[in-house]
Order: sequence, then structure tokens, then C-alpha cells
Amino acid sequence: MASTLNINGVNMITDPFFSPAGTTFPITSEFSLDVDDDPAPRLDQLPVIDAVLLSHEDHVDNLDDLGRRLLGGRRVFTTVDGAKNLSPRPAVHGFKPWEKMDVVIGGKKFEIIGTPTKHIIGNECTGFIITGEGFGHGRDGLPNALYISGDTVYVEELKQMADRYHICAAVFNLGNAHAHTDLGDLTSPRYQITMDGKQAARLFREIKADYLVPIPYESWHHFTQFGAELRQVFQEEKINDRVCWLNPGKSVKVL
Repeated sequence: MASTLNINGVNMITDPFFSPAGTTFPITSEFSLDVDDDPAPRLDQLPVIDAVLLSHEDHVDNLDDLGRRLLGGRRVFTTVDGAKNLSPRPAVHGFKPWEKMDVVIGGKKFEIIGTPTKHIIGNECTGFIITGEGFGHGRDGLPNALYISGDTVYVEELKQMADRYHICAAVFNLGNAHAHTDLGDLTSPRYQITMDGKQAARLFREIKADYLVPIPYESWHHFTQFGAELRQVFQEEKINDRVCWLNPGKSVKVL
């Protein structure tokens, strides 16, 4: 599900998906993606959106037909392959891991950095670090920043951001989703494609972030770990007091 971020008065949205509950997306003759919850907010309830943070455009649960309506005329940050697939749109930029880009959005100066991910085998995906004008500095004089993981499992290389940025809030795509190595064969081996709670807790500590914001952790049939299970894991990992839970359709102030 999409999440809207208001960053210093600029509205950015992650992975815009707005199809209603009960929508089914057949992937193969044996496998489909099924959504259980209505989007909150709906497409027609959004504030003015200034930019789109699109972790990858080739999976319908990250970008559906309704979400594609947001791409025209806005800054869109995504993968290299995704930018090619979305062309011709001059406002779309595809990031390689750790690539940096200075950009002005809504009259504010930002630096956007692409981050490594590990998702579907053979497919591109990206996360994002956002810093820039008005962010200030935090731990050890490092620039304050926001991290959005995109769809990924734990990647050890991501520890590097603790040496480069003070991550004030880490927005993690969770759900502990898995995929078959052969989507056309449901007896083929399965592998993990998004973080579970323990991986999230580990990465959260390693990047020395102040707050963890889980998204999404409900709504999809292919998830295997939901809100109640995540809360239990975060309690066991002793980070519950640093987790900011979102309420669908309601604004939550993190920083």
C-alpha cells in the first residue's frame, strides 16, 4: 500500500497502489496477488503529491493502474530499468545503488540516494535515503536523513549508511513475503523477498536509526507476518518503544 510522507512541507508518496479490497492480480495460472484491505487514503483523497518514491515499477503490488496516474508531470525516483520502462517521462530518474542526485522539489533542495536491495531474483529494486535543506545534523555531526527500504530482505551492505548519515527514521517494508523460484510451479522452492521482524530489528540497530516505521505489514495474502506478530518480535528485540506504528488514513507525526 502507498504511504504519503510530508517532509519539510513537501509531499512524497511511496509505491502508489490504490486498488480496492478484493482485487486479484493473476501472475500465473497457479499464483495471484490478492489484496484484503481498501487503500487509505484513496487516490481521490490524496494531498497534492510532489514526488513519487517507486521502489520498482514491474510489480503490481507496488504500482497498479490507478497509481500510474500519479506519474505524469511529477518527479519519480525508481530503478534504472524502471526509468526505461516508464519512458518517455523526463521527470523519471533511475538509481543505481548509492547513486546520489541533487534535486529541487516543491521549492526545497533535497539529496536523494539510491540504496541496495535484495528482492525478486533477477529483478531490480531500490530503496532511498533522503536528506537535504533544513535537515540539519545529528549523531557525530552526520547529516540527518530519512531511509525508505523498498522491498528487500536484510542486506549487510546497508550497514554503511550508519557511517554516512544519521538516520532519524527508517521506513521498512515488512511482511516477511516469500516467492517461489518458479512462479509457474508452486512446488518449487520458496525464498524470502521482504524483511521479517528480526531482520528489521537487526538492520535498525546497525544503521543506528532513531525510529522504525513499519510499512506495509497487513493487506496482502502473500505476507506471512502481520502486525500482531511484528509487535511480539519487536518486544522481544526490545525496540518497541522506538517503533512508530501507522494508522491507515490518519496522519502520524514521527519527527
